[in-house]
Amino acid sequence: MTLAGSLLRHAGSFNSAVMTAAGLPVIGSRIRKHITSITYTGRRSGRTITLPVGYRLSGDTVTIGVAMPDEKSWWRNFLGDGAPMSIRLDDEERTGHAVATRDDRGRVTVVLRLGPA
Repeated sequence: MTLAGSLLRHAGSFNSAVMTAAGLPVIGSRIRKHITSITYTGRRSGRTITLPVGYRLSGDTVTIGVAMPDEKSWWRNFLGDGAPMSIRLDDEERTGHAVATRDDRGRVTVVLRLGPA
């Protein structure tokens, strides 16, 4: 099995562990500065999906880099015109509109423009 395949096979367990650690009093605040959860509705399934992501916040813009994008599909929900997304920031749920782009090197970035707080 490839490294990517092995990582994906354990992604659910890893995601759960990261979000549990983010809720801990001592290390949680450090983790939440770089990792949080997003929630969106799947374009095909119509299901509400929540998953942890690494992010950078600058004003009302959240940038999410997608590691190993060819091994994942969630970001495809935000191609083209994009779609609504919510994100947990400072123990508050914020909403906005997210758009995914892929550069000429294959890197994928999802940019979330937050609405008013």
